Amino acid sequence: MSDSPTLPGLAALLQTQQKAFRAEGPVSAATRKERLQSVIDMLVKHNEALCKAMGEDFGGRPVVFSMMNDVLGSLASLKYARDNLENWLADSPRPSVAPFDNFGATAWVKYQPKGVVGIIGTWNAPLFTLLSPLSSVFAAGNRAVLKPSEIAPRTAAALAQAVAEFFSADVLAVVNGGAELGAEFARQPWNHLVFTGSTQIGKLIMKAAAENLTPVTLELGGKSPVIVGQSADIRNAAERIAVGKAGNSGQLCVSPDEVWVHTSQSAALLAGLQEFYSGLYPDTGANADVTPVVNAVHFARIESYVADAKSRGAQVVTAGSAADTGAHSSRRMPLRIVIDPPADSAISQHEIFGPALVLRSYTDIGEVIDQLNQGPRPLALYYFGANAQEQARVLDHTLSGGVSLNDVTMHPALHDAPFGGVGDSGMGHYHGREGFLEFSHARSIYSAGGHDPRREWGMLPPYNDGFVQMIKGAVAP
Repeated sequence: MSDSPTLPGLAALLQTQQKAFRAEGPVSAATRKERLQSVIDMLVKHNEALCKAMGEDFGGRPVVFSMMNDVLGSLASLKYARDNLENWLADSPRPSVAPFDNFGATAWVKYQPKGVVGIIGTWNAPLFTLLSPLSSVFAAGNRAVLKPSEIAPRTAAALAQAVAEFFSADVLAVVNGGAELGAEFARQPWNHLVFTGSTQIGKLIMKAAAENLTPVTLELGGKSPVIVGQSADIRNAAERIAVGKAGNSGQLCVSPDEVWVHTSQSAALLAGLQEFYSGLYPDTGANADVTPVVNAVHFARIESYVADAKSRGAQVVTAGSAADTGAHSSRRMPLRIVIDPPADSAISQHEIFGPALVLRSYTDIGEVIDQLNQGPRPLALYYFGANAQEQARVLDHTLSGGVSLNDVTMHPALHDAPFGGVGDSGMGHYHGREGFLEFSHARSIYSAGGHDPRREWGMLPPYNDGFVQMIKGAVAP
């Protein structure tokens, strides 16, 4: 937008917010609730304009999906923080230092806002990846600057207009621009920086933040696997995987990327995936319920992954109409299921982030666990099955940001549980009390009692032999 800050203006905006934060002093629960309520009111008022903008940015994203995923998803995070933050604010009493606690010394932890938080969102969920973390940021008493993705410029412009209507720039502001502004954004001395996007860009964000020792929260996605145990209801698993993969045409950070199923059940699961996905989308090219791939670059990227796997001998099966597979005009793809592609193929190496899925078979679930543990830790892991012992084995011997059992893509909707990654899929989290803690400084405080016994106990120089012997006697297992 024309009124978005220039590069020098970005630094001035940050300084303005930091100055206002220092002048404000302690941020009351009422102020935090008021700010959260203002974001809620903003979304309610501008939801139609924002959904329209998201639809235009995608070239036809269904309004109902934008409403469900970005508007209602953000509202749920904001309302949960609004309704629960008072329970998170209280000081946390801690045991004091012995033996001074016998003389009235006390200790506690005080949770204080860090200051100004920069939040960089992504194009696939252009509101949720900004406003859901903002709910935790505001609950913790901070101010914020939002940087929407330039790949969704209409949504970014609509959001900037809405925010400017409801907030002064020293509390919440939006800055819009391309890669140059994004790089400069990451280099600013924020009190905390949030980024949602690819692992590759996440590394650059973290490197830039390190120059200012800025703490970061990174939500980076990854190749989220599905393990289908032999005890699973195969048709139920097929339906839930198909529904999860259909969401935003696979353009979600927790979308299932590869499915592992026992050799004896592979054919049944494949047939079920085809049946249920085709039931959702019997045609693709003219289907307004299908989210298009966001742009031609990503469309070509997904096509290249499938073509590369096929050229290497992998079988490719289509779910939904295949007639529009190459229809660049609509960018609506059917689901392509790629069966057992080579480990070095592009679709095996990169997050798909689109309507394609890898299907692999196994004979021993232990081999699946070993294979997954050799790769980067994903943002999500999914297990289907009724075998409690096998489920425990999967949970105990793998690590991922979060898990859904007997379903996919559901755990991010837990508002009182942390959402975030681990390793290559990110660090830190938001949602619930853990999100409040993420953007708070836990400040340890010690308060001395009325009497200090150290001198009379010989604990101060010059040390006597009795005190030395007491110290030596305290060194014990």
